[in-house]
Amino acid sequence: MKRILSIVVVLTLSTTLYSQSHSEGHERRILHTTTPFVHDPVMAFEDSLYHLYCTGIGIQHMTSKDRQTWTIDPRPVMSVMPQWTHDSVPGFEHHVWAPDVIRWHNRWWLAYSCSTFGKNGSTIGLLTSPSLSAPVWNDGGCIVTSHDMKDQWNAIDPCFVIDDNDMPWLAWGSFWDGIQLAPLDTTMHIANNVQPRTIARRYAPGAPNQAPNPTSKYAGTNAIEAPFIFRHGGYYYLFVAWDYCCRGSLSNYRVAVGRSKAVSGPYLDRDGRDMLQGGGTLFFEGDKQQFEAAGHCAVYTFGTEDVFICHGYSIPHRGASILVQRTIQWSSDGWPTL
Repeated sequence: MKRILSIVVVLTLSTTLYSQSHSEGHERRILHTTTPFVHDPVMAFEDSLYHLYCTGIGIQHMTSKDRQTWTIDPRPVMSVMPQWTHDSVPGFEHHVWAPDVIRWHNRWWLAYSCSTFGKNGSTIGLLTSPSLSAPVWNDGGCIVTSHDMKDQWNAIDPCFVIDDNDMPWLAWGSFWDGIQLAPLDTTMHIANNVQPRTIARRYAPGAPNQAPNPTSKYAGTNAIEAPFIFRHGGYYYLFVAWDYCCRGSLSNYRVAVGRSKAVSGPYLDRDGRDMLQGGGTLFFEGDKQQFEAAGHCAVYTFGTEDVFICHGYSIPHRGASILVQRTIQWSSDGWPTL
């Protein structure tokens, strides 16, 4: 617990106000910030409170009444990692990546990623809870696992989506053969006989002039990950992250988008190119003034507003990853803009 708190304090020191409370004779420090340092953020809303979850030891959690000032919970979502996560992913300890959260059938479902950098021996786990304010989430076990030297996809970066028939799906993927999609059952798991299908790649197979990978000799050059599917106006919009994260001011992460009438695709960009063959319309990237790069996004409808969030590598904060929020506008032909 002390390790978690020290990390949060360091990351938020320049913009944090401190208050203290006492419970059962023990001092607890509560942290507030208007510039949350996050990676892979997702949000949910319940009982007049916004909840933000992101990559961190045991999954980092913050809350806000206005999406401006955030209260950082020093307790991780997962205080104990299930033993099956260590059994499934050799080398994994407790640094949990890229959660996603959704409410469906009167229950909250939270998916999370366990992996080691640059390799595709990974697993996506599941937590469930009747309320975001509940102190403990229930372990839902494994949704999907990928294996080194066997699978041509990587089981990280999950995203839930519910289709027009109230059927849940999971999108995921990072590098290798790109973004994967599979239907889920009513327990939010993939049936044993269901095989995922690829719906988006950074490059078409065999495409020339692919940029070399500066981060991993294992993952190759298909630099696409972090899918998020958002329904709007009769379409499913697939947002993805292109290129490379996690390098501070050297990052060149950016967001691209395509859309489909069916959740299963095909997803086409604004010029009609299939994302399966390397298509995608550039949607958001670093402006080289406030952000060097930005990516791993999510999109929500809060009230009457459609909101885009992601993490951006901040130039004023020397490449640190901070929360980015923007309002989406929709063009006359149905494409999102910021």
